Amino acid sequence: MKPKIVTIGVYGFDESSFFEALREAEVDTFCDIRSRRGLRGATYAFANSQRLQARLADLGIHYIHRKDLAPAKVTRDKQAEADKAAKIAKRKRTVLNEAFIEAYHSDCLSTFEPASLLNDFEVDTQVVALFCVEREPEACHRSLLAAKLATVLNLEVEHIVP
Repeated sequence: MKPKIVTIGVYGFDESSFFEALREAEVDTFCDIRSRRGLRGATYAFANSQRLQARLADLGIHYIHRKDLAPAKVTRDKQAEADKAAKIAKRKRTVLNEAFIEAYHSDCLSTFEPASLLNDFEVDTQVVALFCVEREPEACHRSLLAAKLATVLNLEVEHIVP
């Protein structure tokens, strides 16, 4: 059976609503696709790698980190430049810049074999959460990755937002 893919960011959630959203979606595998797995400040400290992994383990959710699916710094810089030019704060962004999308496709998705991700899952995996930080899926590379998985592997995708 093919797993279902859900995507989720951390911005806009508090700790209890974030983990409740994962439970409601019946996530059994959590795929962290961030390059840097830490967040500044107390508000989102629960999403820092060690705390996040401990809580997921308590919930019986398998954790995977796939740094190879995170955008490279040069790619992230393209989005930061576009955000700065548009005077949009990262947390307020609702879409990705075309230069970022092109760079992410070129640098990451063009060589990514979707079946390789399936190899990281347990045999009985049913629902996988692709995780990064942005609130809106369209403002995050997780939506681009999810779209590729949906197209190539014919997987169902659902975006979870606060």
